Amino acid sequence: MVKQSIFGRISTLVRANVNSLIDQAEDPEKMLDQLVRDYTNSIAEAEDAVAVTIGNLRMLEQDHREDVDAANDWGRKALAASAKGDQLRQSGNTTDADKFDNLAKIAIGKQMQSESEAKAAEPTIASQTETVEKLKQGLDGMKQKLDQLRSKRNELVARQKTAAAQSQVLGAMKSIDILDPTSELGRYDEKVRREEAKVMGQQELASSSLDKQFESLEDLGKQTEIEARLAALKNPVELTATPVRDQQ
Repeated sequence: MVKQSIFGRISTLVRANVNSLIDQAEDPEKMLDQLVRDYTNSIAEAEDAVAVTIGNLRMLEQDHREDVDAANDWGRKALAASAKGDQLRQSGNTTDADKFDNLAKIAIGKQMQSESEAKAAEPTIASQTETVEKLKQGLDGMKQKLDQLRSKRNELVARQKTAAAQSQVLGAMKSIDILDPTSELGRYDEKVRREEAKVMGQQELASSSLDKQFESLEDLGKQTEIEARLAALKNPVELTATPVRDQQ
């Protein structure tokens, strides 16, 4: 029952469809982590059980070899006793010859018993050997599944991280599209142009005001000269006495 239970668990785990389990899981990464732990624990338990099964098989094999060796040994003893009995009988010592023949019979009986025990153990050894081979293959299959699980887990985590990074980039790109910094630059450029135009207008206005001031000074100079000449016409004496300076 123990062997059947172990073999059944190993067979079930080896036949497990990892992709199907992933598809059915709400959180594949957690599911795979749990499966890795379960497989690791199951493999450790199975290895212990298989080790016990192999140990029992080796004990059976050892007992079988001992029975075969014992049968061979009793066969040699039976042969030796029989030969000694024949030798004594030829020499006329029938009493001792019968004793050695009886010893040969006892040895033959022991030989037959050892042979019977060895033969009886052979089907069990064959069955146990087959079971051990299947268990070993099952363990190898479990270890391959464990490698597959770890690979799937690592692949899934990598893909999930890549998807998250891509989502973050796409989100950033969408926010950039919504804000559109080029439009902000355009508005800022327009603002700067208006400020520059305002300064140009102020400069032009200041220049115009200065020109008007100089024009007013020139008009004042002309008016002063006109007044001076008019006064000279009215007072020729003063004009003679006070010569008028040349206008520059």
